[in-house]
Amino acid sequence: MASFDDVGKTILRNKLLGRWAAEKLGITGQDADAYSDALARGTVDPERADVFRKIRKDFDAAGVAQTDEQILHVMTELTLKAGNLMPTARGDSLDAAAVALARKLTSQ
Repeated sequence: MASFDDVGKTILRNKLLGRWAAEKLGITGQDADAYSDALARGTVDPERADVFRKIRKDFDAAGVAQTDEQILHVMTELTLKAGNLMPTARGDSLDAAAVALARKLTSQ
């Protein structure tokens, strides 16, 4: 089972990834926020958890020229960035933050 640290990092990575993908797709403003939030929400929904496949499909439909390797590279970079952005505290505060973020995203 994934720890709250891992879940929180994946949610944050997917939100950052969604913003990157939205920019590539020409999506801006509130629509870009909604797109990145949808990817982040997918983290906690097993049926929508494959963000790579979602982005690949969206890029193909829109004619965005990005190889699988390029997308995976960005995903790796953003995973590292998300890890660096996560609070360094361990225990209740981080667990509570991850739970609060997951609840906020799933309630939208």
